[in-house]
Amino acid sequence: MADQNKGLSTKHLLGIKDLNERDIQLIFETADTFKDVLNRPIKKVPSLRDVTIANVFFENSTRTRLSFELAQKRLSADTINFAASSSSVSKGETLIDTVNNILAMKVDMIVMRHPYPGAGVFLSKHVNAQIVNAGDGAHEHPTQALLDAFSIREKLGDVAGKKVAIIGDILHSRVALSNILCLQMLGAEVMVCGPTTLIPKYIKSLGVKVEYNLMDALNWCDVANMLRIQMERQDIKYFPSLREYSMMYGVNKRILDSLDKEIIIMHPGPINRGVEITSDVADSKQSIILDQVENGVAIRMAVLYLLAGQKP
Repeated sequence: MADQNKGLSTKHLLGIKDLNERDIQLIFETADTFKDVLNRPIKKVPSLRDVTIANVFFENSTRTRLSFELAQKRLSADTINFAASSSSVSKGETLIDTVNNILAMKVDMIVMRHPYPGAGVFLSKHVNAQIVNAGDGAHEHPTQALLDAFSIREKLGDVAGKKVAIIGDILHSRVALSNILCLQMLGAEVMVCGPTTLIPKYIKSLGVKVEYNLMDALNWCDVANMLRIQMERQDIKYFPSLREYSMMYGVNKRILDSLDKEIIIMHPGPINRGVEITSDVADSKQSIILDQVENGVAIRMAVLYLLAGQKP
């Protein structure tokens, strides 16, 4: 196990920008160990046996919530699950009241997804518990970025020096910002690619390349991280139709085979098959999408384990 005595430099995981490179490497080394645990016949360790974690989701989630729940169970933590749609939040209860009621049940850590950017930061200043941001609006999704970078490291040996193209709905994506910050910290070159309407104006200030032509982006990169079109966050039409988007920015096997090198395909899920990527790409040997899912549990185990070591 990585040396936990050194610990993380932060009490919470609110965003990638709160971590440094040593924190990320420590999380990766710890996740390596937990990945070995997950491949054993008995996949459970007693590391967080006395820790109670609340999963507080104010937005719908399947993969992230299940991944956190499984990570918590593998670490032997006690967990409670809270869904805002079926709670007193729908009756007007505030965020702080909701969480304080959960804390009154003696919860040590809160994993929270919320539609508003900065909700985790706000909460961390008002309640006495550790907060893990499982996605705040279109702002950050730190554990997704960590598992993405971990998956690249696993497949290519290192993240430093690699060229990663993030393709699709950059404007509405919390995955994009966290990925950019994480990959750059680890020494990768990052490009974003998509329709002009889905590339935010501020993006160049982050030191990334911007490309509007899909083939140019694919020819440049070692790794293509394909993002979902987030129709639920789009209040206006950003492109004529999904069919047209797919024709301009969708990746199919014919396109992959036409490149003069083999690139890796990633996707944070859920996949709109036939829009961002076709099934023959999602299920191809160049795809590491299922590796990302597997690595998500190990990364979240590492984050929870390391944060629990920060408790006073």
